Amino acid sequence: MTTPTSRTATRLAATLLTATVALYIALVAFGNITDFGTNQQFVRHVLAMDTTFKDDDLMWRAVTSKGLQDAAYVVIIAWETLAALVLIYGTWLWVRRDDERARRFSTYGLLMLMVLFGAGFIAVGGEWFSMWQSKDWNGLEAATRVFLLSGVVLVVVQLTEGRTATT
Repeated sequence: MTTPTSRTATRLAATLLTATVALYIALVAFGNITDFGTNQQFVRHVLAMDTTFKDDDLMWRAVTSKGLQDAAYVVIIAWETLAALVLIYGTWLWVRRDDERARRFSTYGLLMLMVLFGAGFIAVGGEWFSMWQSKDWNGLEAATRVFLLSGVVLVVVQLTEGRTATT
């Protein structure tokens, strides 16, 4: 049986954790926009595969066009920015006690991050472009951290299903 206190605590956890991830990804997007060149180099090196083992069986995957590399980076920044806005809106809805919509928008934003960091960075960057082989341009640890953080927050958000705060 769920008590009013546990409902309120779960809702508070969902609110604060959604806000934390929203702040984090907003700062990431802001940093990528205001310091475009730093992570631009990261994306260029990963896609070019220029710091991997340079195995002939894999190098055909490399994307060496700076235009395509930069386009990929702009798409990443746009995706991060959109995810941040969705999570900020989700946080706002939690604060306003619109739990059903808050859960929905928080879920959308968290899934956006899990797709970006899981499918984008871990799967495509890490495996397809062999980022794991690079000592200098390997973002797998950071991507895994964001993927897991987003997943944990998603679980907490889903725990609020069917619960209404009584306060």
